[in-house]
Amino acid sequence: MFDNRKIYRICHQKQGLVPFNVTVKETNLNIQADSDLSEQALRAILTHRQYIENHIARFPGFAHSLSPLSDPGIAPKIISEMIKAAQIAGVGPMAAVAGAVAQGVGRDLLKWSSNVLVENGGDIFIKSETQTIFTIYAGSSPLSMKTGIKMARRPESFAMCTSSGTVGHSKSFGKADAVTVLADCCALADAAATSLGNKIQTPKDIEKAIAMGKNMPGVQGIVIISGKQIGLWGAVELVKL
Repeated sequence: MFDNRKIYRICHQKQGLVPFNVTVKETNLNIQADSDLSEQALRAILTHRQYIENHIARFPGFAHSLSPLSDPGIAPKIISEMIKAAQIAGVGPMAAVAGAVAQGVGRDLLKWSSNVLVENGGDIFIKSETQTIFTIYAGSSPLSMKTGIKMARRPESFAMCTSSGTVGHSKSFGKADAVTVLADCCALADAAATSLGNKIQTPKDIEKAIAMGKNMPGVQGIVIISGKQIGLWGAVELVKL
């Protein structure tokens, strides 16, 4: 999502975990775990990217569709999750790609680490034994980097994904400074954040976007920032940073 990754990566470092970055082509992940798992992460990225690249080679429309696609039948888990997430959110499957890759890599790394945080351009997969505070980077909004989301320890992994129409190079048809979505599935959180971000042209659109997000099965929380305005719903607790 974001171009200047250093701005927000500095802010989500969890005490006691080892941070490292792994890059393969367009995929640049910031990962935190109980130890440096760079080699395992690299293999995981290559595996999940290969699944996606092979599927695009068979179905070129997968890479460009802005609308949900039908289930192709037997497919790798990452492809099925992207398609399902896109169907729920009403967007093309590639709107879920960053979250899906973060989730795939994160799940793989849980074989070696009890705590794993994988951040992929503002989309975060996390399994943590402690409380986590996520800093919201919202571009030029006066609320940017001053607002956070506090999440208590959860027994299972979860996702916190952010989309923006004013920051970064990802495709968005809206003008939200930040739309953050909480869900168990990282692919869904990514797709939903993109979909809701598309609905924001002015701060007046926050309420209707939240109403839309509430009806997406699997979405557990929403935070939307547009200019000086902020809206929230669900299992998210805002904190001042």
